Amino acid sequence: MSCILHIETSTTVCSVAVSEDGQTIFAQEDFKGPSHAVLLGVFVDEALSFIDSHAIPLDAVAVSCGPGSYTGLRIGVSMAKGICYGRNVPLIGLPTLEVMSVPVLLYHDLPEDAYLCPMIDARRMEVYAAIYDRALNVKQEIAAVIVDENSFLDVLNEHPVYFFGNGAAKCREKITHPNAHFIDNIHPLAKMMLPLAEKAVAVEDYKDVAYFEPFYLKEFVASLPKKPLL
Repeated sequence: MSCILHIETSTTVCSVAVSEDGQTIFAQEDFKGPSHAVLLGVFVDEALSFIDSHAIPLDAVAVSCGPGSYTGLRIGVSMAKGICYGRNVPLIGLPTLEVMSVPVLLYHDLPEDAYLCPMIDARRMEVYAAIYDRALNVKQEIAAVIVDENSFLDVLNEHPVYFFGNGAAKCREKITHPNAHFIDNIHPLAKMMLPLAEKAVAVEDYKDVAYFEPFYLKEFVASLPKKPLL
């Protein structure tokens, strides 16, 4: 087991946690944001002071790497990189949509064939979404989706699908299939990164601190048709 500092800033929520031996031993969260630029440094300083005061060696830093708020992700990843450089520890990057799925898997009773669809609001009727099974195997890759009455029909015809996240609420009136279920009040939180981060440590799945960047659907932006120059 190891001591991991967790940082989550992909939405308006700012949160930091510390885990040791598979247990959360410190957590700070703010739901009033976005206030990452003001609060993240304070939360991280408190977390590191807690670690140092208990003489716990820090083994890694885990950061939620998107998709999500561009500004929030940049702040979180920059902070994580700085700590990794300063303390000479490895960096773990965790997909935000997987982080969001953890509390659903831990605290909700789902049928065996259930699929999970975490959604992050991308304004208007667009969301960043992916679909996972209960083992977090990817069934549909992360994509920017404009939600309408026909969204996810191929999956909904075969499986019960649980939609959640700050992008799901606005989809209730559009996605009315009998297999569609909605779970409220699910946020990506640092303390929920623990099982995914522990798994990454176990297989030494670390990121290159120098070159790691948050995932902000760059490939989708790059694939858009280019407007001709006037």
